Amino acid sequence: MSPLPLIHEVLVVGPLSCNCSILGDPVSHQAIVVDPGDNISAIVATLARHQLTLKQILVTHAHIDHIAGAQRLKQLTGAPILYNQLDLPLVKLMDVQASWLGIPTPNVEPPDENLSDDLPIHVAGIHGIVFHTPGHTEGSSCLYLPDQSLLIAGDTLFAGSVGRTDLPGGDPRKLMRSIHTRLLTLPDEVKVVPGHGETTSIGAERATNPFLQIL
Repeated sequence: MSPLPLIHEVLVVGPLSCNCSILGDPVSHQAIVVDPGDNISAIVATLARHQLTLKQILVTHAHIDHIAGAQRLKQLTGAPILYNQLDLPLVKLMDVQASWLGIPTPNVEPPDENLSDDLPIHVAGIHGIVFHTPGHTEGSSCLYLPDQSLLIAGDTLFAGSVGRTDLPGGDPRKLMRSIHTRLLTLPDEVKVVPGHGETTSIGAERATNPFLQIL
């Protein structure tokens, strides 16, 4: 008998339309949320609808649109927050980031656990590995779930584009190195959920993304 498919819902949250992934195991009812930038009530409602218990909150990088709601979600669920500590300088600039959007400064704390390179992510029925992919920010990270052929790419790779590097912590050479050495080594069929915009695949980006045609 085939196992039940992983629950995966993508909610578009916040003023910059960030893709927030809710990953849940239909047997254990344990879950991971990636990039809860805003709309925490909708995230909590989605967890409740699937009868999921949140075990981990992952943040791909510490830009306000990806991390602003993480502390609130932790308060409501008790789940720990994981992001790469190299982005702590961006957390110290959260008031500046908020001023860019004209919104109140959210409460953002240091991570409960560092989202380090090759860190295994395990809750019951969900198995992934962290790729540290600096370039968009120093701490930018992706979550790869090999059993689902799924990559949650944050703002490292987009459909037809790549992450911007003109904000604090950005480095175009590091970004391209991260994409070519970590992401483009994955199989073509791997589905990519970027931090914003449409879903794509590694094969499609390898073949058609104009930013990846220049080595």
